[in-house]
Amino acid sequence: MKILVVEDERQLSEVLAALLRQHLHEVDVVFNGTDGEDYAMTGVYDAIILDIMLPRKNGIDVLCSLRQQGNATPVLLLTAKSEVGDKIKGLDNGADDYLTKPFATGELLARLRAITRRGSEFIGDELCAGNTVLDKNTHEIGGEKGRVKLSAKEYQIMDMLLANSRQIIPKERFVEKIWGFDSEAEYNSIEVYISFVRKKLVAIGSNLQIKAVRNVGYSLEVSEC
Repeated sequence: MKILVVEDERQLSEVLAALLRQHLHEVDVVFNGTDGEDYAMTGVYDAIILDIMLPRKNGIDVLCSLRQQGNATPVLLLTAKSEVGDKIKGLDNGADDYLTKPFATGELLARLRAITRRGSEFIGDELCAGNTVLDKNTHEIGGEKGRVKLSAKEYQIMDMLLANSRQIIPKERFVEKIWGFDSEAEYNSIEVYISFVRKKLVAIGSNLQIKAVRNVGYSLEVSEC
């Protein structure tokens, strides 16, 4: 997953980023509400960890603005306050869940898994389409002929395609989400990794096909054959 952390406490943000990367997530970190909203509105994130007490724009205002603009990215609120009123205000304004500081890292990871599963076609920690299953814990993909391990970028490509089945994903979105905004990766890098994934789908006997839409991007379809 690609996760945005909006937290002005530098030490905590560094700990969160290290923890999430240790669990194979891509992470961007910003330190104020204005930047947090700008990053979030790109739509490339699977989840947002959002502190309430932020400089320039507080977390509740950021959350309200995101929801008003139609951004439905799951949001986990962080707050140093324990009052019930703060929790209710956050949930009423579109937060998916909350954690009160200090918190256990295991609970943070569990809550992230929970909010990103809601509304998606998950079975436990698996994402499925056709006869193919992607294991989000082991990064293995399985079909009729067995299972294979995906590299980090191959996994991210399949995760995006499966989560947006039958939708065309622009090449630009692959670059932004997998390589990052500041990356110098070119579109032919995507083509190379797409070819790797296609070969692995064939190897496991998958009935999924990654179709290229010329000058636009890629979509995932179930073969009728």
